[in-house]
Amino acid sequence: MARYKDEQCRICRREGQKLFLKGSRCYSDKCSISRRNYAPGDHGQKRAKLSEYGTQLREKQKTKSYYGVGEKQFRKYFEMASNIKGVTGENLLQLLESRLDNVVYRLGFGQSRAQARQFVNHGQFEVNGKKVDIPSYLVKPGDIITVRENKKDNATIKLNVEENASRPVPAWLEKDAEKLSGKVIRLAAREDIDLPIEEHLIVELYSK
Repeated sequence: MARYKDEQCRICRREGQKLFLKGSRCYSDKCSISRRNYAPGDHGQKRAKLSEYGTQLREKQKTKSYYGVGEKQFRKYFEMASNIKGVTGENLLQLLESRLDNVVYRLGFGQSRAQARQFVNHGQFEVNGKKVDIPSYLVKPGDIITVRENKKDNATIKLNVEENASRPVPAWLEKDAEKLSGKVIRLAAREDIDLPIEEHLIVELYSK
């Protein structure tokens, strides 16, 4: 998968809103959106009016950035969503929310999805008692996600749990902070997803 290696804050500035890609920094005065709320580059302050296609494209790019997935993987999720009964756009968001790295973030074990993805990559978590180091692993209702026994002394995860204690856990998840674990009660519904995404624009883009 192609990896974005430039500053994450440039992505937020390009979209014109906070995407919360850098954890606690996004809530501080250091946030680039708070300091320079215009697109990066020499002509960033001259925002051009977007065409219909441009609006749809920006919505897709924004959603990809939120969840940290590449174009090829994102299209795969769209194809999966199209083959599931129901509203394609809502199915797409449900699949993205079901990614293990997103679940780890939603449970408050990671300050950002990028950090949660790194934890999963490094084998810090297990699902139903088995180590899973694939960030794109899709969880199912009833799955139990736990910090592995030999990783429970990880100072960063412990600090994240303390700092995120007041952060609400989505209704489709259940968290046990003491045991450093969480359970998937059900799959995420559209009303559970608090991101400002207009998924119908993505569907329109891919339907052309």
